[in-house]
Amino acid sequence: MSQPQTQKGRTPEEVKNDYDGFVEKFKPKRTTDDCLTPEPVYNAIRKWVNDNILPLDGVEIVRPFWPGRDYERAEYPDGCLVLDNPPFSILVKIRRFYHKRGVRYFLFAPALTMGYSARELDATYIVCGEQITYDNGAKVPTSFITNLDCGGIGLWVAGTLSKAITAAADSMKEVSDMPVYEYPAHVVSPAILQKIAKRGVEWRVPKTSMHAMTTLDSQRGTGKVIFGGGWLLSERAAAERAAAERAAAERAAAERAAARQRIVWPLSDREREIIRDLTP
Repeated sequence: MSQPQTQKGRTPEEVKNDYDGFVEKFKPKRTTDDCLTPEPVYNAIRKWVNDNILPLDGVEIVRPFWPGRDYERAEYPDGCLVLDNPPFSILVKIRRFYHKRGVRYFLFAPALTMGYSARELDATYIVCGEQITYDNGAKVPTSFITNLDCGGIGLWVAGTLSKAITAAADSMKEVSDMPVYEYPAHVVSPAILQKIAKRGVEWRVPKTSMHAMTTLDSQRGTGKVIFGGGWLLSERAAAERAAAERAAAERAAAERAAARQRIVWPLSDREREIIRDLTP
């Protein structure tokens, strides 16, 4: 039986899909500027600020960067601290706004490009570069910029902050109860072999040195099998497997090293003069 027709021959399903698409166009789209910080991660960062820069007892914390809010119209009580994740695309504008009005801040910043952010403003760049997975799913390497008094420090490589963020993120992860299967060197499966092949390693096993099987005796009665089927290897073939895996690992390391082209940029005479004038 054919579907009922409506609106010049279109089915009800087609009409519904068109309507859903029309409504979707008007929904606000989330970008990397709409990265809401997971609460455990935010709390870890706040604690680090409290322990290392400014005791926060009695300090009003302002978070003006929720989607739909206008930070320029937010209330900033005397002595408050903006501790929040701003839209990275307007970070320079935000910092200039706060410096002009004398508002203290500790702001999240994109780790790889934070050095571009309004360098004429007096601030401390706190580098940790920890990748934070925000509530909208965006994964962004993140560091921080602050105009709080850090005792004259301009660059602060904060390993303790990195560890605090990592620990907070790990506390949110669901621990998988799926077991990890390990097999002796004398057992191979397609999944094991493809890791070797992906690195261009050649390895051949004679038919007389292998025996096809889908289940080990130790798996019988458990309902488990060798995924994809597998083979038992002779002593010699098992040793060759180990050698092939080592070769694959060495090629992988060499490929990673080759991909990182090293370019050394020298200092000019002018830059060396600047260095000579800096405080030791």
